[in-house]
Amino acid sequence: MLNNRLKNQLQVMLQPPIEEPLKGTAGDSNSMNLSEVDIRLPVLVYISREKRPGYDHNKKAGAMNALVRASAVTSNGPFILNLDCDHYIYNSQALREGMCFMMDQGGEGICYVQFPQRFEGIDPSDRYANHNSVFFDVNMRALDGIQGPVYVGTGCLFRRTALYNFDPPRYEDHGSCCSCFFGRHKKAAIASAPENGQSHEAEDTDNQETNLALIPRKFGNSSLFLDSVQVAAFQGLPLADNSYIKYGRPPGALTLPREPLHLATIAEAVNVISCWYEDKTEWGQSVGWIYGSVTEDVVTGYRMHERGWRSVYCVTKRDAFRGTAPINLTDRLHQVLRWATGSVEIFFSRNNALLGGHRLKLLQRIAYLNVGIYPFTSLFLIVYCFLPALALLSNQFIVASLTVTFLVYLLIISLTLCILAVLEIKWAGITLEEWWRNEQFWLIGGTSAHLVAVLQGLLKVIAGIEISFTLTSKSGGDDVDDEFSDLYVFKWTSLMIPPCTIIMVNLIAIGVGVSRTIYSDAPQWSNLLGGVFFSFWVLAHLYPFAKGLMGRRGKTPTIIYVWSGLLSICISLLWVAIDPPSGNTQIGGLFQLP
Repeated sequence: MLNNRLKNQLQVMLQPPIEEPLKGTAGDSNSMNLSEVDIRLPVLVYISREKRPGYDHNKKAGAMNALVRASAVTSNGPFILNLDCDHYIYNSQALREGMCFMMDQGGEGICYVQFPQRFEGIDPSDRYANHNSVFFDVNMRALDGIQGPVYVGTGCLFRRTALYNFDPPRYEDHGSCCSCFFGRHKKAAIASAPENGQSHEAEDTDNQETNLALIPRKFGNSSLFLDSVQVAAFQGLPLADNSYIKYGRPPGALTLPREPLHLATIAEAVNVISCWYEDKTEWGQSVGWIYGSVTEDVVTGYRMHERGWRSVYCVTKRDAFRGTAPINLTDRLHQVLRWATGSVEIFFSRNNALLGGHRLKLLQRIAYLNVGIYPFTSLFLIVYCFLPALALLSNQFIVASLTVTFLVYLLIISLTLCILAVLEIKWAGITLEEWWRNEQFWLIGGTSAHLVAVLQGLLKVIAGIEISFTLTSKSGGDDVDDEFSDLYVFKWTSLMIPPCTIIMVNLIAIGVGVSRTIYSDAPQWSNLLGGVFFSFWVLAHLYPFAKGLMGRRGKTPTIIYVWSGLLSICISLLWVAIDPPSGNTQIGGLFQLP
């Protein structure tokens, strides 16, 4: 198995099933009775693509595109299920429900069916909001009412023709999603299934020959794969089950028996997953999974919506799929950093929703625009977290005076946030604790991973500099008998510096504010109470982060105190330079900046 990285491997584990049902055998006392059960299994092929030095393999997106081509040659099923390696099928009937959406009348315009992500092995308190309940049970349901949910990278059932960059049928002149490649059919009312890989005949011969000449440039030079593309295009036609469908596939066209796999077919499947097959083609640019982004999943779904496709969010009573999620602080922050970095890349690329085509609906455009913008909210979160501390250090409240106008404005904002929280809890069907965990980690991620992602994206766009963050020594998690021992694993990363600094500065500011007020000749208790309230509000959001630093034994690594102390001193000196003590006109008082 060491050669898997050096050459392509494809092994047929199960041949295509026979057309007639195959009953099992009667069981005995120690086995199940399968005499009335159809035991046929679908074709199963194991693929291992080569990793040749000098070629960009495009990670997950490249692997998915290789699977799309290999499956097209071997089975060419009209639907493709995408699951991450840490997910598994928990409800086998979910696949049928997803296909029903696409095969139902009017479902030919659906490019994919997205299922919610559900996770196992998460601590009961869900300290770092791994369930993402608000996103999967509120935001995604809301998008389902517009043009459809975004593609989140796993638990998704695709229509094959949508991955081939075809238009949805309603945007074609004759109802076919393959007109731009396989010519126009102006006479036939109902399309007939292609036989022996031959192309449909069309009236406009010159136009058809021109389009056929462009196919290898788009999909590659494999004749078997190009034939499968034509068959897939036919399978993607609307079902012609009534007179309103002018061009469509006849009923029963998808139930034709499959031929057994031959050696020539298997050899061609190996050829289409070679690392040089995509050279001078549109794979990864407009066909299949899109390359060039850390979050290739969002970009791939966006391109489909931009062409006019719509998606569906399917929430089954029993979870469709389940997987695992990182439950310790460091791994969770790096996961959020990867997502945020991809969002910043989308914002600064041609995949920005502001540049989308006219087929993208307005609200869907705003939703995709939010995908690229949300990391930039970290800049405002940083200011928000430091304002209470600066108010305590300067003995000045956040606002100059508590006027009636300000109090009314504050009341309206507070009531709006409370109503939004109630609606999120009601729509998602979650508890108040789960909602609060989501709010806490939003601030934790915003002051760490999101901020770094913005800086990383700006450096990459402006100066072409890429930054990578490495993990150092880890501690904790020594109890192998504890199911959640990974929760206490601590690995230092630079992402922890901003939240640590916020905690230290706010604690120092509270101490300074209390001491100044107690020993002051004219104590200003209103300023103290206001500053302390907002500082405690910030610290309450960062409480799970502080617990993650402590580990199981409640011991914080020394490096955290060093970094936090240095940054706190720098911020304090900067504030003294900006607002020197009263009666001293020199910048910084006795302290002079170089």
